[in-house]
Amino acid sequence: MFRKMTHPANHVLACRRGATAIEYGLIAAGIALVIIAIVAAVGTDLGTLFGTVDTNLTGHGG
Repeated sequence: MFRKMTHPANHVLACRRGATAIEYGLIAAGIALVIIAIVAAVGTDLGTLFGTVDTNLTGHGG
């Protein structure tokens, strides 16, 4: 009898834990997207910078 009384409470707690896990997953996904966007932007700028340095070094040091 006691087991039946605690079962609904456990179910509610389990649902809240699942919702919290989903929320944390969405936050992590959002952070990952921001990091990917930043790395992509910085990577493009770095590629351009190194290309410019390479051009200047090969053009002047020959």
